[in-house]
Amino acid sequence: MNFTFRSHSTFPDAAIEPATFQVQQIWQQVDDQQREVSHLIDRTYRYHSVRELRWHLADRFARPIRSLALSRV
Repeated sequence: MNFTFRSHSTFPDAAIEPATFQVQQIWQQVDDQQREVSHLIDRTYRYHSVRELRWHLADRFARPIRSLALSRV
């Protein structure tokens, strides 16, 4: 499964908490078309890494982590 996402970074005080990002929109590539699937995730959650987002998507879609590819626009 291939996903493309747009995010918004947050840069809190680095001494207290590392930088995070929130997913604004996310699309799943289905054949030659992109399907928006933003409604399937909590867009208020602050991810600490793209890897964490991959794990979340793997869980949400019940897929092996290795079967997912992510790219950021």
